[in-house]
Amino acid sequence: MRITLVAIAPRSRSGPFEELSSEYLSRLQPYAPAEAQLYRTSAAFFEATEKQKARTSPVLVLLDPRGKQLSSEQLAQWISRQRDEGQQQIVFAIGPADGWSDEERRRATLLWSFGPLTLPHELARVVLSEQVYRAFTIMNGHPYHCGH
Repeated sequence: MRITLVAIAPRSRSGPFEELSSEYLSRLQPYAPAEAQLYRTSAAFFEATEKQKARTSPVLVLLDPRGKQLSSEQLAQWISRQRDEGQQQIVFAIGPADGWSDEERRRATLLWSFGPLTLPHELARVVLSEQVYRAFTIMNGHPYHCGH
């Protein structure tokens, strides 16, 4: 299963947040091929997603404050189910600054919320990459996640 972490942002920034996101993405590689992508607009993101060719359509997870809050263990269980059902790709996407439209939300397989917090994009990318990495360590019995 391939993992893609997407952020919708008008410009790319480098620095410590990018380094941390890249670190967790690198740690994820032994468990699943993974990449990060940046799009300037949500329209560009959805257009690119629709053009992807695969046996199955990508599973789309949009980060949204109205979404379902999941513990790390619940996220690991959800990803495991996707894998067991034969899904080839999961795309986790952080939306634009003004959020996803209702139409865009309807396209998602899952709306996922980090909770009522508002995070800057760069920090949300770090949290997303760490939580996806943590989910895979839970799925594989790695001691990174100790349940607390």
